[in-house]
Parts: sequence; C-alpha cells; structure tokens
Amino acid sequence: MSGGIQIPPAPHPVPAGYEPAFFPERQGGAGAAGGPEEPRTRIVVVGHVDHGKSTLIGRLLADTGSLPEGKLEAAEKASREEGMPFEYAFLLDALLEEQAQNITIDTTRIGFRHEGQSFEIIDAPGHREFIKNMVTGAAAAEEAILLIDAKEGCREQTRRHGLLLSLLGVSQVIVAVNKMDLVDWEEARYRQLEREIREYLGGLKISPREVIPISAREGATVMRRDSKNLGWWKGPTLLEALMIGRAKKTADSEGPLRFSVQDVYRFDERRVVAGKLESGRIRVGDPVVFFPDRKTSRVKTIEAWGEEKAILEVGEGRCVAVTLEEQIFVERGHVGSLPEHPPVESREVRARIFWLDSEPLRLQSPVQLRLGTQSVEARLVAIDRVVDAEKLEAASEAREEVGRFEVAEVRLRCRRPLVYDAHDVVAATGRFALQRGPRIGGGGIITSAEYPASLARAVTGEHLTWTEGRVSQEARAGHFGHEGAIIWLTGLSGSGKSTIAVALESLLFRRGIGCTILDGDNLRHGLCADLGFSLEDRAENIRRAGEVAKVMAESGLVVISSLISPFRKDREAVRNSCHAAGLSFSEVYIDAPMEACEKRDPRGLYRKARNGEIRGFTGIDSPYETPEHPDMILHTAKESVEDSVGRLLHHVLALVQLKEEDRESAGGPGGQI
Repeated sequence: MSGGIQIPPAPHPVPAGYEPAFFPERQGGAGAAGGPEEPRTRIVVVGHVDHGKSTLIGRLLADTGSLPEGKLEAAEKASREEGMPFEYAFLLDALLEEQAQNITIDTTRIGFRHEGQSFEIIDAPGHREFIKNMVTGAAAAEEAILLIDAKEGCREQTRRHGLLLSLLGVSQVIVAVNKMDLVDWEEARYRQLEREIREYLGGLKISPREVIPISAREGATVMRRDSKNLGWWKGPTLLEALMIGRAKKTADSEGPLRFSVQDVYRFDERRVVAGKLESGRIRVGDPVVFFPDRKTSRVKTIEAWGEEKAILEVGEGRCVAVTLEEQIFVERGHVGSLPEHPPVESREVRARIFWLDSEPLRLQSPVQLRLGTQSVEARLVAIDRVVDAEKLEAASEAREEVGRFEVAEVRLRCRRPLVYDAHDVVAATGRFALQRGPRIGGGGIITSAEYPASLARAVTGEHLTWTEGRVSQEARAGHFGHEGAIIWLTGLSGSGKSTIAVALESLLFRRGIGCTILDGDNLRHGLCADLGFSLEDRAENIRRAGEVAKVMAESGLVVISSLISPFRKDREAVRNSCHAAGLSFSEVYIDAPMEACEKRDPRGLYRKARNGEIRGFTGIDSPYETPEHPDMILHTAKESVEDSVGRLLHHVLALVQLKEEDRESAGGPGGQI
C-alpha cells in the first residue's frame, strides 16, 4: 500500500455485476481522494420476474445522469444494430447468462446521485430459482422498492418478497405499481392494487411509505410527473419519495455507536483500525470499547488523506479509519461502542430466520453465521415456531428441522461470543446470513436482546473501579482445551440434581475437563448463610450463586450448578448475565413428579413440610415454575441415572469441547495476551 491510507469498502461482499464507475463521486468528486466515504442509502429492488425491475433501474440511472459517459449511447446503438427497439433494461445486461436467458440472475449493486444525495440500488432477482440472491441483497438494504405489474397484479413472488422484507427487517418500503400504460393509466386499477398490497403488507407489520403509480418504460412518475396520463396522481414521484426517506433518516436521532472493524493496518509507528460505522457517531477523544474482548482505548485521530483540515468526527453509514491512544489488540470482526451503550455479547441468540437451501436446517446441525464482519460457527438448538412461507401457515406439530422456504423463530448457539443488537435497536448489527459450505442457506434478524448495564459500572462508591485481567476467555479455552460454561440443574428437591451433578463432575474430570459443583445447600453454609427463604432472599440466593458460577466459568471451569431455583425470572436473570459476559449457559430441567421425589426423600423434608414443620417448602406451600424452554430435560423417574448422565455428558461435551481449528485460533497453549 502506498500513497496514503486506503479506507476499505463497506463490509459487504461485492457480487458480480457491481460497477464502481457508476458512482460519480468516485470519478474525482467529493469523496474520491480524501475524507471518509460519503454515506449512501442502500435500496433493494424486488418483485416478480418480468415486472420491470431492470427497466426501472435503467430509467433511474439515465434520468439522474448517473451512467458512465457513453453507456446510454452505446446501448441505443446496440439496439439499432440488432434491429430492436431500445429498452432501458439493456443498460443492466452485463452478464452473458442474463443476455441468453433474458432474466436477471445475480444481485447487482449500482450507485446513483440525485440533488446531491447518494443512493445504492441492489437489484435482486425475482424468479424462484435465484431467491437466495435476493436475501443477500435485502440483508444489506435499508429501504426497499417493491415492484408490481399493474396488469398482472400481486403474484406469488411478490408476496414472498414482501415476506422476506419483513423477515429481514426492511420496514421502509415504497411500492411502485409499474406498467400503468398497459392498463390505460386507470386510477381504478391502481386503487384496487393499492388496497390489496397495503392489506398484505399490513399483515406483515409493514406500512409502505408510498404506493406510487409509474411507467418505467415511459418514465412517468419516476423522476418527472406525467400530467397527461397520471394527472389524477397528487403524491410524490419515485425519486421524490426516495429523497423524503433520505431526509427523514438524516433528521432521525442517531443510534448507539457500532463500529464494525474490517481490518487493521500498520504504517510506521501507527496502527490504523479501519471499518464501517453501522450506527452512531465517532469523535476524536471518544472512549471506545471493542467487543468481544472489551478492551478500551480512546480515538486519537480519524485518518484521511488529501485533506487540509483534520477530521474530528464521522457519522453513521461511513467507512472510517482511526488510530487509538493505547495500542490494544483489535482485529477484524470486533465491534466498537461507547461504554454507556454497549451491544450484547453472547453465544446464544433468539432470531427469526428464513431458510432457502434445499437441505433442511436440522437441530444441532452446524452453519456459519455471518453478521457484519463477524463469522462464527453456530448450531440450531431450539425451534419455537415454524411458518410455511408459501402458505403462510404455522406448523402445529413440534419440529426438529426448518425446511426450504420456511420461516422459523429459533435459538442459535454460537461456538464463540457473537456481538449483536436486537434488530429494532440497530438494524445493521441485528441482521445476519447463514452459510452452509460455499452456499448462502438463509438469513434472519435478531428478535430480542438482553442488554448489559453501562460499562461505566454503576456501582456504589465513586472510587470503585472494575479491574480486567489480561488473559481472555479465548486464551483460557485454548490453554485448557475447552470452554468455560454453566450447566444449571433445576428441579424439585429429591428430583436427582445432586446425584447427577456428582456423576457428571466425575465423568468430565476423567476426560480432562476442568469442572466443579456449585450446590445450593453448600452455598447456604457460607456465602448465603445470612439468607432465609422469603421470596426476596431466594432471589438473592440465586443471584449470588449465578455471580459465583459466572466468575468460575470465566476462569475456564465448567460449573455444574445444582439448585432448586424455583422461579423462572431468577433463572433467566442468571442466563442473561452469563450471555452478557459471553459465557455458555445451559438450563437442564431435572423432571421428576412430586410423588417420586417424596419417595426418595432421605431427610424427610417433604414429610416435615406437610406437617407444617417447614414453611415455604418448594412444591408444597411454595410454587416451582417449570422451565418454558430448557436446553435439556432429564426424566429421572423414567430413566436410570446412567442414562440421564450419559445424555447430559454428550450435551456438555458438545457445548464446551474445542475443535482443533478452534484450539489454534484461540492462541494454542498460551493464548493471546
């Protein structure tokens, strides 16, 4: 690299058909040589095949003067030589396969400018065979144009694409009713389609900003108004609607800082961290915490070249390169944030996915989860609900796989901590793609996230600080050969928790897994000796147990917690705390009916509770709330101890053992310090 610092492009794969020269600002204008790249509004164009997407895009490029010099004339000349009438769609026929098949076969990104604003169009294929490319395009988009043929109306692909936009969280939608010239510009036909598409999209929780009648071929209501044929239309043109959306986005308050690291470059004594501002604003002097390692430094400079004045701040959507005051370890895939508004760091996410691969996504099958510049192996661990995307009907039976074109609400567990947001908080860090081998298998959005408190630790006493060690969890895992985790056994007294915990500890230890038991009764002899059995004291007992388990798991141990922990909210609080720390937490329900527990009762606790000698005994005069979505259930009244422990051992080993490549990337025996 020479001639200054090169700021990398936005962290999205560049598909075939991308034409950098289509961006006028890269041909010597603003942003071509100096300063952070100008932000662009990314728009995905979707719709049924032959409804006119390529024609519309060609018209937008031509009308805004955004084509490279001579491209329009060359297309017109080629049409004359072929003896064919000129079509604006010809401007996009860059691929030989497209020319042969007369269908758009890949996702194409093309930029244009209008009235000083930059846009990037993502042209997504409309026919069923290439619908996975549409997911790739829509996953990178902020806004969508859904195209409908005025004569053909809403087709199967139109409805599926609307559903995909909903699933991928693209809620800013403009509907363009195209080919109005084929229905004699009839307002009645337009109104009929408007009602139909608004009703359908409304069911998907999408309220289109505009439904605009256009004719891309004739140029009516794309950039210019057509008072002769569409005099009855009083709304905006398509370009006006795009500009209104851009102005609204600019006026909206910015979200929390999310700086996705693309790469780190070294120049002389400087280390330059380059990436993209997915959300928020970064300023010189800002303290920035980089996840997942949670290392903190301050922004020393914002790098650029060819600029007379130093850049002091950069806003959302821009690619940027910065230097830091303290040379901390940062690499591709890390995400920077301000301390007061951190993202979620967890190995488990709740998401809504759309599956596209012909091979179903089965429980425990591995896929690669790609979110921004992060890429981690993930497994499907729970399927809460499945909807057939073609019939839009929910499956009533329990499912162990998600089939092609099905939508599912699921839980995914990652092998390493993933840094993310709920999609409704930060869209860019709340959307992901799932890859199986070299193929995109599907995509989705993260539906919920439990945010940690501000990293500026809200603790009592102004002189208290949080001390971070220099050995990361990944380094510990590489050293020990396994990850730390919390295995939370919950169930009634006498259900078999302690028996299973002791047996599991022995089996794990024999396999070289560092582990320990955290027993509820043992804690009440010391750490929790001051607590009684009121609801408040029980909640505090579980909180303390969870904090101890978390500290031990952070040190690399597999902690087997054996506590009744009767209330869901207390168990969920521990789970959320562990996930926020990037630790695996597995809730295991030891399911045994009351009568079985009473028969096993060696200390006679149930008898004493029924005689009134013990008050507030779980299962007798204090409730036990059964886990709603446990990671595993052991039926100890129906299976032997050996069978229960064997199944649990398999589950735990799959959760914590490292593959050889994970061991190497974690830093080997020493790790990265």
